[in-house]
Amino acid sequence: MRLIRWTLCTAIACAALACGDSGESPAPAPPAQPTPPPAAEPAPPPPPAAELPPAAGQVDPAANDPVQRGKMHYTLLCSTCHGEDGCSPGPGAAGLDPQPAKHCDGNYMNALSDDHIFKVIKEGGASVGKSPLMAPWGGTLSDDDIRDVMAYVRSLANPPYKG
Repeated sequence: MRLIRWTLCTAIACAALACGDSGESPAPAPPAQPTPPPAAEPAPPPPPAAELPPAAGQVDPAANDPVQRGKMHYTLLCSTCHGEDGCSPGPGAAGLDPQPAKHCDGNYMNALSDDHIFKVIKEGGASVGKSPLMAPWGGTLSDDDIRDVMAYVRSLANPPYKG
């Protein structure tokens, strides 16, 4: 009788311990290992060198020079087709028919009025009966920016534009 009680108690104890268990004993947790300190990250690269603003009392020469301001816009927007120098076709001119105007050609450019050049830049080539492939930049450039681009285009002409 004692053996039966002992067997019964052992069976009940085992059943109580195994309740809800799938029969497999849980794997022991791995011993906690100290985490190594994070590796020192390399310092971020320095920011690109920017032009320093003019010192107090000095004036940025480009700020008052419409030709220099216009050159900045021309380089970004126009040189793709008209070339950096306004004379050599840029990479965007390949396959265009007609080819973009050569802004260095003073014999052609000097005969154009300021109003004509302004309208071409602002409204595109089709606005003056020229190629519709010439994009209108009026949605991108302000009227003052367009006048700056016009000043730069005038500076490219050879013979020089006399106004």
